[in-house]
Amino acid sequence: MDDLADITAFLTVAREGGFRSAARVAGTSASRMGDAVRRLEARLGVRLLHRTTRSVTPTDAGARLLERITPALGEVRAALDVVNDFRDRPAGRLKLNVPTAAAKLVLPPIVPPFLAKYPDIHIEVVADERRIDVVAEGFDAGIRYDKSLEKDMVAVPIGPRVQRYAAAASPAYLARRGRPTHPRELLDHDCLGWRFSNGPLHAWEFERDKETIRVDPKGPLVASFGPATDFAVEAAVAGCGIVYLFEDWLRPFLDRGDLVPVLEPWWLSVSGPFLYYPGRRYLPTPLRAFVDFIKATQPRPSRGRRGHVKNKAR
Repeated sequence: MDDLADITAFLTVAREGGFRSAARVAGTSASRMGDAVRRLEARLGVRLLHRTTRSVTPTDAGARLLERITPALGEVRAALDVVNDFRDRPAGRLKLNVPTAAAKLVLPPIVPPFLAKYPDIHIEVVADERRIDVVAEGFDAGIRYDKSLEKDMVAVPIGPRVQRYAAAASPAYLARRGRPTHPRELLDHDCLGWRFSNGPLHAWEFERDKETIRVDPKGPLVASFGPATDFAVEAAVAGCGIVYLFEDWLRPFLDRGDLVPVLEPWWLSVSGPFLYYPGRRYLPTPLRAFVDFIKATQPRPSRGRRGHVKNKAR
């Protein structure tokens, strides 16, 4: 069990990229995490981590160990989780990797009632725009807006089955620059763009009567999708230009009148997100409880407001 604890510490440090961040995740001190890694390295007779003042990264040996031991530890956790079946209430940790949009729009109405029903389950949510191997990085499940998953993954609908992309601007901006009536007119407007990480600028798509228009936004501001997205929304409220995001993200500002809908007949509907996890026979008890809860509370599928749904969202 001491070996297992030290291996777990090594995995956490490697995944978090540092001893302090790993200690916060593990609920211990950085010095104890360092001691655990040093003990493991001494027993194996090989260095597992490159350590500098700025970063901690796996050596070749450490990377190979990570690759082989991560699935094995997942099986160990699943085996230990068997005892949950003998408890009166499910317990344990559920770790989810989700995109920022899901953390903001999908999970808030789901997680609080789930935790109220299962007070012995603890959920850890990591918002991340990367497409990752959830198993290799130590997650129980993930959420994504794309149905094309690996063959060994199970996908369960979660949250709204249809979402819309909306365009909006402040009343002051529209009074100053006029209101566009066709998506192509956006080329003459200040558009507040966004991108995933260091990827290309996200195109704006609109659809009406089976006609699809794609616009590459140009304007004074580009934000990375995530925490900076709220900054772009505030910039739109301040009159800097037109913003394009999920309707649910903009809805509070639309309801208050801080933003005004733009090109609403052209708003594009996209399919909703899915919870996905490995298709193994035995699910950890917290994940099984979460899946059952979602299935029991998931609304029936419905068609989009305009009837045509695209699988465009990330």
